[in-house]
Amino acid sequence: MTPRQIVTELDRYIVGQFQAKKAVAIALRNRYRRSKLSQADREEITPKNIILKGPTGVGKTEIARRLAKLVKAPFLKVEATKYTEVGYVGRDVESMIKDLVEVAIRLVKDERYKEVEARAMDIALDRLVEVLLKKKDELPEGINKQTLKDELANHHLDQMLVEISVQDNPKPVELQPGAGEINLGSIFGDMLPKKMKKRTVTVADALKIFSAEESEKLIDLDSVEIEALRRAENDGIIFIDEMDKIAGKSSNNGPDVSREGVQRDILPIVEGCTVSTKYGIIKTDYILFIASGAFHVSKVSDLIPELQGRFPVLVQLDSLSVDDFVKILTVPENAITEQYKKLLAVDNITLSFTEDGIREIAVVAYEQNNTLEDIGARRLQSIMEHIVEDISFEITSDGAPRNVVIDKAYVENNFRTESRNLKKYVL
Repeated sequence: MTPRQIVTELDRYIVGQFQAKKAVAIALRNRYRRSKLSQADREEITPKNIILKGPTGVGKTEIARRLAKLVKAPFLKVEATKYTEVGYVGRDVESMIKDLVEVAIRLVKDERYKEVEARAMDIALDRLVEVLLKKKDELPEGINKQTLKDELANHHLDQMLVEISVQDNPKPVELQPGAGEINLGSIFGDMLPKKMKKRTVTVADALKIFSAEESEKLIDLDSVEIEALRRAENDGIIFIDEMDKIAGKSSNNGPDVSREGVQRDILPIVEGCTVSTKYGIIKTDYILFIASGAFHVSKVSDLIPELQGRFPVLVQLDSLSVDDFVKILTVPENAITEQYKKLLAVDNITLSFTEDGIREIAVVAYEQNNTLEDIGARRLQSIMEHIVEDISFEITSDGAPRNVVIDKAYVENNFRTESRNLKKYVL
């Protein structure tokens, strides 16, 4: 995708913030450009990491969420506050690289599963036919193997119950917080026979279980791991949210004792180092890092200088205007007004919004953000919940259809004049 196409795709869900979308789109396109260069040139070109700075609720995290669905590359979103300095109990920053590799493994596995899907399903059907033929007394008289396979393939027996044997895979155990998980069953590898257990499931579920087992046998796990490590190294993207919470000088007491320490630990990861994972060694030199934060209390300059230098692209996101709020209420495919329409339609309530009603909601949101704390688009959730509170509560037991129109007068009567106190809705 070209940068403009990426921005257009993000515009479907996120209003405004063109500069942030542009920076992210260019960074993604540069990954593609680098992949087309010679090996020697690729080693010299490293990604230009980005910091997204702006108030809460203006679209920083939403850009990351939509980006994850848009790109086919390994993508991981983490919170900077979840990590602790080495020496403290908790997750160390290397675990974000290990998590990225796990994402890459799932991504490549899903692709390989699709390649063998038809073959795996055919083998799964044969296995299920063998199981069902052992219960001939419950099947129609005179049914043969091929007829039964056709019936299964056409989903005519999906609700029938069947007892199957499946592998009993023990769940991984976390020895201590942040230390990773260990699968006790894998310690002895293949020395011991696989443990099986009986399960009674529907034919539809049995087909899924058998298909998954056969897919696992048909793919080469070694090549999956090699490809996943390559993708994580060269195409991986890590979005570090709440970066501002670890900025600032650390004090010698209280909960902030490891803030600067976390920055120091993140530094080598962003600079480029090697991290050992259970699938092999991965270099972090070419992973793209996108950091974001409100930076209300602290500033970007409060980060340690070395870390600032590793995020050369700084993008300032703007506070939302009245027009932005109007667009948020009307333009996105998942607009909050559409969500409330669908929710109330369950109780036969037809909710509609007039243009002046939507603009009045936008004006109220803008004023509240200016007079109280600026929480961006999240303010709309507070206001909308307040406006439809009585409509949601006053429903009839017989479910009689109702039409409710939210216009400017309705917003003023049910919100402004009644009460301007939103304390119970403020996030």
